[in-house]
Amino acid sequence: MNAKDAPNPSASLVALLHGPDQPGLVARTSGWIYGRGGNILHADQHRDDEAGVFFQRIEWIPANGGGADAASFDAFARSLDMAVETVWTGEVPPVALFVSKVPHCFHDLLARWRLGEFRGKLACIVSNHRDLEADAEYHGIPFYHVPVDRSRKAEAEERQLSILREHGVRLVILARYMQVLSEDFLEACGCAVINIHHSFLPAFAGARPYHQAYSRGVKLIGATAHYATAVLDDGPIIQQDTIHVNHRHSVGDLVRRGRDLEKSVLAQAVRWHLQHRVLVYGNKTVVFD
Repeated sequence: MNAKDAPNPSASLVALLHGPDQPGLVARTSGWIYGRGGNILHADQHRDDEAGVFFQRIEWIPANGGGADAASFDAFARSLDMAVETVWTGEVPPVALFVSKVPHCFHDLLARWRLGEFRGKLACIVSNHRDLEADAEYHGIPFYHVPVDRSRKAEAEERQLSILREHGVRLVILARYMQVLSEDFLEACGCAVINIHHSFLPAFAGARPYHQAYSRGVKLIGATAHYATAVLDDGPIIQQDTIHVNHRHSVGDLVRRGRDLEKSVLAQAVRWHLQHRVLVYGNKTVVFD
């Protein structure tokens, strides 16, 4: 659904905008909405003092549904030299879940979807293994088994892209999907990809981070949800959390305790993204929580 087409008269619009800071930006954006009869529900802003960049998230109900207001606001924001993205809150974007064998984030997300915690629709599940196929079928979600062989990875990714296009997917969630997506895939999928990494990045990137943490005798372990990029575990960070550990904890203890963090961190990142609260610039994010 295009942001220019209001799904229903009671839906609100959310705009995320950023650009060079200048006097009066808050007054000008709110004044534009007020001048057209809109009712502002939430407004928040941030200034990066180092870069001199202004960020804002603003949500409002346009007068009489105001289907044209999204396009009009975008044009207005661009006239202020701002980059802008505007969506209707009534949209229900299709979401794809990529998994391998590790089930905890998979089951946690499915439970949260059943409870209505997320704005999107879970459209399909893609996996390089069949271990979770029966669980997907139990929940009535289309499951696609796409084996990934190193010598035929491009072929597997083309099949995955075809599945995403078939379901009109607008967000991909890597719920402990134990494969590295190629730069070609990330460019072709045409939507955001959120990954959960089981360490407090940038510490212990790559494989077996709990084993890395144990060998260093760390006193904190963490989990990081970030947007996937062509550089492994280096994308813009959305959410992180940590928990204290000590010398008495084994690697198994770290894995067990870390899984709880992974579930909550990934769920929060997905929730914020689907609520249009995450603004990406460069390799950083501003999260209007």
